[in-house]
Amino acid sequence: MTASAMNNSPRAKSVLITGCSEGGLGFALAKEFHSRGLHVFATARSLAKMAPLANVPGFTLLQLDVTSAESLAAAVAAVSAQTSGRLDYLVNNSGSQYVNPILDVDMQKSRDMFEVNVWGVVSTTRAFAPLVIAARGSIVNMASIAGLMYPPYMVLYAATKAACITISEGLRLELRPFGVKVVTVITGNVKTNIFVNAPEHHLPEASRYGAAEKEIAARATGTDYADMAGKKEDFARDLAGDILKGASGRVYRGKMSTLMRYLTGCLPTSVIDMFTQYNTGLGQVKS
Repeated sequence: MTASAMNNSPRAKSVLITGCSEGGLGFALAKEFHSRGLHVFATARSLAKMAPLANVPGFTLLQLDVTSAESLAAAVAAVSAQTSGRLDYLVNNSGSQYVNPILDVDMQKSRDMFEVNVWGVVSTTRAFAPLVIAARGSIVNMASIAGLMYPPYMVLYAATKAACITISEGLRLELRPFGVKVVTVITGNVKTNIFVNAPEHHLPEASRYGAAEKEIAARATGTDYADMAGKKEDFARDLAGDILKGASGRVYRGKMSTLMRYLTGCLPTSVIDMFTQYNTGLGQVKS
């Protein structure tokens, strides 16, 4: 475990956020909570990816891999030592995204995504639960509008987010007796750097989806809906406000999140299919 700014005295409230690499939602949330007077435990697999937050009073940077029991135990110990065993807010933000038609996916990459997006949430929650319960605090799980739908080429990613929604909502009931709130964030389109380091996308030579390769590549690199994405700073401001006001249950934030809430709840499957298949190139794919 490597940490910086460990000697800062925590403020009245504390928040730990996973996945705080610069340019992402976690980074924006860390800055927003800090601006509101909280002591922020910002975490990422690499401390270098959080460099702008280093040595800033009110921040503690922790190296954390949510898929590693040893890494989680070290992070819990570090936080507990600074907060007397309490944590007011836990934000499960770490995530991984992998795009390809199901017939073409790499199974190991798919399993790795589930390990981060599903089991990472469960493991991190279990690890920090004693601290959050001691503070009668809140756990925030970052889901997605993808979890409400079945977007082509992102189906397995959507499955991880659907699982996150179910886990989070069930956890809300299980932790209620202990005075802990659980927030499920249905995140819409927000502009982040999640695709910045994405490799150039290529389908396998034998893929049946060659006619849609351009559209699949656009989805894999985040360019298909880039013009419809909101600012991460606006998202962070709105969500931090929700959390600090005591939100519980589902919260819809980000472009198109509220729209998807109503579309998936009231429209027939045939209409949702038409909307979901937009700009996917599936109409060009032939048997």
